Amino acid sequence: EPVARPSLTSISSGELRSLWTCDCELALLPLAQLLRLQPGAIQLRGDQLVVAGPGEPAAARGGFNVFCDGLVRFDGQLYRLSSYIKRYVELTNYSDYKDYRETILSKPMLFLINVQTKKDTSKERTYAFLVNTRHPKIRRQIEQGMDMVISSVIGESYRLQFDFQEAVKNFFPPGNEVINGENLSFAYEFKADALFDFFYWFGLSNSIVKVNGKVLNLSSTSPEKKETIKLFLEKMSEPLIRRSSFSDRKFSVTSRGSIDDVFNCNLSPRSSLTEPLLAELPFPSVLESEETPNQFI
Repeated sequence: EPVARPSLTSISSGELRSLWTCDCELALLPLAQLLRLQPGAIQLRGDQLVVAGPGEPAAARGGFNVFCDGLVRFDGQLYRLSSYIKRYVELTNYSDYKDYRETILSKPMLFLINVQTKKDTSKERTYAFLVNTRHPKIRRQIEQGMDMVISSVIGESYRLQFDFQEAVKNFFPPGNEVINGENLSFAYEFKADALFDFFYWFGLSNSIVKVNGKVLNLSSTSPEKKETIKLFLEKMSEPLIRRSSFSDRKFSVTSRGSIDDVFNCNLSPRSSLTEPLLAELPFPSVLESEETPNQFI
């Protein structure tokens, strides 16, 4: 019996009509296929899954922000990741928050999950789940979630979690199970220097944003379609180029109005409705790497 494989919206159904990133909100494909199609961004080296990190030549050409806890099970073996963003981080000041926000939105997000069939739990497959942070619908949900929690807690500590489990679990057909669904979420905790943080102490300032979107199946055995997927992934993960429109400036480091005002509760949350903030900014303090230990390790 074949290993678990998505059979819903797929590349073969004509969903991926062009190389425009707006054709894809969320996507799934086997990790083995991603390794073959994007060797410059992620590859296996011995017992390591090497991800292009800050300072590496491949990082300048794009890549992915991988969210995980440092280990991934692939083909029955455990591999360590060389560079990734931890699924849970603590932020203690506005500068950290700003760097973290801009970093997680600067590249497509990548989560690694394992799927098995309920009939035969010994059959397991590792999938890469991609979140297209350039898509207006996806970016809007993440930005609004971060803005709204700031507006609701004035100078207090809080915890915010983003969760993609529902979108992924609804994608796989019956008989398949995601066995590590917790890997499909990430969270950050902002600890303010407040004397009395009652809401935080009692867990009342914890929020969860369940991100919704259409999942595209990028699995394919056709050489022609694989080439289309390869080009599309390269387009999705290429370095962002800053544009000068108002919506692009809204949350950029060169625009001192919007993000600062929302953080200080001077503005109501607003969303970016266009493909945003196209800029690749180096924030090594947020990425976890074996070569560059930092506060988020």
